Amino acid sequence: MIAASGLRWVLSLLFTVPVLYGLGKSVLPGAGITERIDHALHAAMGALMVAMAWPWGMGLPVGPQVLLFSVGALWFLASAPFRTAGGSPGRAAVGALPHVVMMGAMAWMVSAMGSSATMSGAEGSGGMHHMAGMDMSGGSGLSSMSLSGTGPVTTAVLLAIVLGGIGLAWLTRAFDRARGRHTDPRWSGDGSLVESGHIGALAPACHAAMALGMAVMFALLA
Repeated sequence: MIAASGLRWVLSLLFTVPVLYGLGKSVLPGAGITERIDHALHAAMGALMVAMAWPWGMGLPVGPQVLLFSVGALWFLASAPFRTAGGSPGRAAVGALPHVVMMGAMAWMVSAMGSSATMSGAEGSGGMHHMAGMDMSGGSGLSSMSLSGTGPVTTAVLLAIVLGGIGLAWLTRAFDRARGRHTDPRWSGDGSLVESGHIGALAPACHAAMALGMAVMFALLA
């Protein structure tokens, strides 16, 4: 999907950060089942975003990806009331919303790219080698494809803006935690406990990397 080799590597490395973090936290001894699922979903999202940056990623089946991210969005939405960690259910719901948006955005991206997909020379394989509604020539030298149609393009632009805002908010939170400025050391805003200092800043930093990288991908699609 990314035509520019340099940008492809930059985004791949950016998405690899939350993949490694998610995998590490999901197998950490003593972690609860909810935490393991959270981190496994984030690791899967990062891994598939890496794949989307490369030509071979366009051959991955669409259906399982859409199902995974749809279930992921529902997971964060349904589990939000149980993530109070000393805070209010409303605050837990607000904290979970960015995760819901990111999972939903991934499901939409894969679905839009794979809509009416046909293989070059073989139909029905479920890959994304050639997409109806996609301009495979791309709009610039950075991307090898772009969405066509007012609706999909507008949605991609809006999601790029929203994800960029989410990424910047998480990046600010990471800097604040690294400097010891979070107001409540027990509360992260997403139902998890906060660790002080640079360790506590790692989680929002990884979320920021994911959100900002996704914003770039959506902007390239528009």
